[in-house]
Amino acid sequence: MLQELEQDNLQDIIASNQTVVVQYSATWCGNCRIMKPKVKKLASENESISFVIADAEKFPESRKLATVDNLPTFATFKNGAFVNQVQTNKFEVLKDLINEVTSN
Repeated sequence: MLQELEQDNLQDIIASNQTVVVQYSATWCGNCRIMKPKVKKLASENESISFVIADAEKFPESRKLATVDNLPTFATFKNGAFVNQVQTNKFEVLKDLINEVTSN
């Protein structure tokens, strides 16, 4: 499942889903736009994971759930807790992050 945040409620999504992968992005971020279709592809291949795209500028409370100092930042959460994050525009690095959260 892939959803884009429409309100600053990422904490609720994390609490109600076992495994969550978040792409923190911004409308002006070119690398974020490049990664978005790749995230959509991963979401279609991993139906047990909730994928969320969160605008890091619009949703400050959601941004606080990870250390977002560069975009795109990808963060993983499992059973309501932060697991890991990477700042990347490389598909393989993102896949490794997802494999890490699903193998635990």
